[in-house]
Amino acid sequence: MRKPELLIPASSLEVLKTAVIFGADAVYIGGEAFGLRAKAKNFSMEEMKEGIEFAHERGVKVYVTANILAHNYDLAGVEEYFKELREIHPDALIIADPGVFSIAKRVCPEIERHISTQANNTNYETYRFWYGLGAKRVVSARELSMEEIRQIRANIPDDCEIETFIHGAMCISYSGRCLLSNYFTGRDANRGACTHPCRWKYAVVEETRPGEYMPVYENERGTYIFNSKDLCMIEHIPEILESGIDSLKIEGRMKTALYVATVARTYRKAIDDCLQSRELYEKNMPWYLEQISNCTYRQFTTGFFYGKPDENAQIYDSNTYVKEYTYLGIVGEVTDEGLCRIEQRNKFSVGEEIEIMKPDGDNITTKVLQILNEDGEAQESAPHPKQVLYIRLDQRADHYDILRRQE
Repeated sequence: MRKPELLIPASSLEVLKTAVIFGADAVYIGGEAFGLRAKAKNFSMEEMKEGIEFAHERGVKVYVTANILAHNYDLAGVEEYFKELREIHPDALIIADPGVFSIAKRVCPEIERHISTQANNTNYETYRFWYGLGAKRVVSARELSMEEIRQIRANIPDDCEIETFIHGAMCISYSGRCLLSNYFTGRDANRGACTHPCRWKYAVVEETRPGEYMPVYENERGTYIFNSKDLCMIEHIPEILESGIDSLKIEGRMKTALYVATVARTYRKAIDDCLQSRELYEKNMPWYLEQISNCTYRQFTTGFFYGKPDENAQIYDSNTYVKEYTYLGIVGEVTDEGLCRIEQRNKFSVGEEIEIMKPDGDNITTKVLQILNEDGEAQESAPHPKQVLYIRLDQRADHYDILRRQE
């Protein structure tokens, strides 16, 4: 049985460090150009360099997305971008476009090339094709079943790696190649500017019957297009480990540090427990499910892993998120006086009970005893986002612990 890599997304340097500390084997990030998450904070070249060094010091890999479908006017910039990346040594580039792949192979052949899900990788001949061109890894299309993934594993070279999404939002045009955003708003989803029109509410109206709204369904040739649930495979880790997948990928390159810490920590423990024994994994299932449900989430589905989903598995009535915990900040330095430095993310007050979320799985309830600003002046509350504060708690917190409040 392969021990798979746990691959976690990061929207910023802060989130990258959180992912590393909370259990990632590898982290994938986007630079300021040529990735498909234009709304993410993304990384400057200096931040990427710092993040890669931080990860490598702790034995964690970093992959950089460059998975746009490039136009002619992109190509010169792609080449310059790869020349810059070559100097900071990421472990791999995630690429969808054959032209971009060719440039990467020429400019920085020493960096592994991984083929993005945007390339619609649905069969083992596609894997063989990319492997023959020098790709180390291919990310499976979201539309594949577990059985199809097993068949791919059995029909490709052993050192051709399979990466598969196991948790997060499901793009529901074919492998994420959505045309709705560009059509409705002029913002191209395949060049990183998606407005997520799949999350809007739609109905069909027949022109001779105005006011009669009919729900939108899909035929047997595709997925349900609108308002998909989030993928969650936490209850199916044994089957995933037996499938031959090399890298288990979490979606969420625009998520908060709290979300990333929660999902990384939970899947880390589930994978490690299952590798130790099936009994331990099953015993701890209530903890995994509780933790996953505690971060910002929508309703869950197993996607296409066990066959094509019907409308009950893919569509739900509300597109709002359920929120169990509020993210307050990450503990930076802890002073000799026991004060925790944080950059505040949501309001909290002296006297409140909050929770310290630790990388090892512990969640410790604590009371806020004191809040000081950078000048050492006391505050009763912390109402200003991103204000740097020093807080005293009645329980010990350590560097990189997450502070959150149950709602």
